Amino acid sequence: MGRLQQTLSNVSDDTGRDNGRVGIVGGSVAYPNQPALAGRAALRTGSDHVRAFVPEPIYEVVAGHSPNLLVDHYGRESFADGAIERALEVAEWADAVVIGPGLVDADPDAVCEAVDRIETPTVVDALAIEPALEADLSNVILTPSGSEDDPIYEAYGSLEAFSEETGAVVTLTGGVDEIVAEGDRIENETGTSAMTVAGTGDTMAGITASLLGQGTDRREAAELGAWILGKTGELATAAYGPGVVATDVIERIPKAIR
Repeated sequence: MGRLQQTLSNVSDDTGRDNGRVGIVGGSVAYPNQPALAGRAALRTGSDHVRAFVPEPIYEVVAGHSPNLLVDHYGRESFADGAIERALEVAEWADAVVIGPGLVDADPDAVCEAVDRIETPTVVDALAIEPALEADLSNVILTPSGSEDDPIYEAYGSLEAFSEETGAVVTLTGGVDEIVAEGDRIENETGTSAMTVAGTGDTMAGITASLLGQGTDRREAAELGAWILGKTGELATAAYGPGVVATDVIERIPKAIR
């Protein structure tokens, strides 16, 4: 943990540096708030600019979450071929990308192509994970929760084998968060049982992407992202008990980092 604390100190203390840009591709009519939660988490982790790229029908919902979020849209309800080039433009603007929060009903081939073509360090979350398994993952952190890691086990047998064969880093969230990189598995000890609340996965994705955008390498970003999320969960649980919601966690990120 000493190594991560030094990294965390560098993130929180160097106030004169460029803290990067994060692009977020996600959202759907059924799940309009997820990209906004990821974006707010990235901002609270220190990112200078966050741009969400969402379906047109939920543009106003996402834009209304916070005046600090930049929001753009593609003119359809689900992510498909016509949105890929625009998503790549967001990725070129950004220092790190999140793809997946709330991204239901997306064309799997379009998701795979977008992940494969994005050269910016990327966090792949939620329902984008399965279609992304056919892409180049050497610059990717995957953040599965629940059964979202099932396709990885089906294709590779274990997360260790998957990380070795693809070069991907995995943050598996659960009762105990586990980070898998280069065949090694590391446990994160922070967190509470309240972290099962909806939206904490999106929060994890935003925190991790912010760290990537600030120049943290993938393995450390995954380890530190899990630690920060768990610590903010502890702070939020101390204040609200079982009534914790994701926004309570997000608002405590700066305190956890300090």
